[in-house]
Amino acid sequence: MSRGLISSPGYSFLASSSLLVLLGWLLHWGWLWWPGLASLIFFGYFFRDPERRIPPDPEVVVAPADGKVILADEVIEERFLNGPARRVAIFMNVFDVHVNRAPSAGTVQEAQHRDGCFKAAFREESSAVNEQMALVLEEVGRRLLVVQIAGLLARRIVSYVQPGQHLEKGERLGMICFGSRVDLYLPMQSQLMVKVGDRVKAGSSIVARWT
Repeated sequence: MSRGLISSPGYSFLASSSLLVLLGWLLHWGWLWWPGLASLIFFGYFFRDPERRIPPDPEVVVAPADGKVILADEVIEERFLNGPARRVAIFMNVFDVHVNRAPSAGTVQEAQHRDGCFKAAFREESSAVNEQMALVLEEVGRRLLVVQIAGLLARRIVSYVQPGQHLEKGERLGMICFGSRVDLYLPMQSQLMVKVGDRVKAGSSIVARWT
C-alpha cells in the first residue's frame, strides 16, 4: 500500500528517469539529460500522494478520486448492487492526483478485474466497455461499489486491496496511471451532495450522505 509523498507504482518511472539524467550528466549528452529531467519532474508530479484530512462523520461518503464530477445521476446497477443506485462519476485528467481512496469504511466483499477497451474515460460508454477494476465495500448493511476505469492514456490499474480486507474511510485502495475515471455507486438510501462540474478531492470531499 502506498504511503508518503510518492505513490509506490511511480518508483519504477522515477528510477528510469533518474537513470537518464545520470547517464546524460556523466556522458555530457544534453539531448539525454534534458528529456530525462523533464520526465523526472513530470513523474514526480503525477505520482504525488498527498495526505488528506478525512471527515470523521460516519454518515458521510467521500470522493474516491480527485477530479471533476461528470455524472451525478440514478442508474440501474445490475452486476453487483442488483438494482437502482445513485452514481457519481469522477474524471481525472493527467494533472490530478491519481491515488484512489475508500469512500466509506467497509470490508472488500468482491474485487473483480475486467479487460476491455481504452476509450476516452469521459465518454459515457467507457463505463461499459473499458478495462476496469470493480470493488464492492460493505459495512453494517451499507453496500457500495467503486469502479476504477482505464482511459485513453491509462493502461494500468493498480489495486492495493483484496477481498476480505477491511478499509477505513479515506484509506488508499489503488490508483490508475495517466488519466482515467472512477465511478461510485451508492444505494438509494443515500443523498448526493455534489453536482456535475464540481471538483472533488479523494478522501476529503463529501460527495454523499447516508439517509
